[in-house]
Amino acid sequence: MAKYEVNKAAVAKARELIQAKRYTLDSDWGSVQPRADAENAFLEKHSWDDYAAWHLALTDGATDETKARYAFVYGDLRRVHRSGLIACVYRASEWRHKGIEIAAHDLLQELDETAGIKDD
Repeated sequence: MAKYEVNKAAVAKARELIQAKRYTLDSDWGSVQPRADAENAFLEKHSWDDYAAWHLALTDGATDETKARYAFVYGDLRRVHRSGLIACVYRASEWRHKGIEIAAHDLLQELDETAGIKDD
C-alpha cells in the first residue's frame, strides 16, 4: 500500500479557495472529478506546482512532476468540491491515512462553516 504525506501547499490552496468562495456544495464527485484528459489539459497551461496544489497528498517515493506523486484530488482544477473533500475523507479513513483524513476533514468543516451549513 502506498504511503502519503500531507501536501501542506494544497491544504493552503484549498483554504484560499474556500475563503474566496470558489467552491461547489452539491455535485456528483464521480462525474466531476478530473479525468486524465482534463489533467493533461491543465498541465499544458499550468505548472506542476499548480497541479500539485489540487492534491492533498504526496506519494512517498514517487518522483516529483509525475502524476503518481500527487493523490487525493479535492476539486475540479477550478473549484473545491464538497463531494471531493468527502471522498478524500472517506478514502483516507478507509485506508488508514490518518494525516490526509484529518486534513480533508478540517477543510470540509471550514467549507461548511464558510458556506453557512449548520446542523438542523
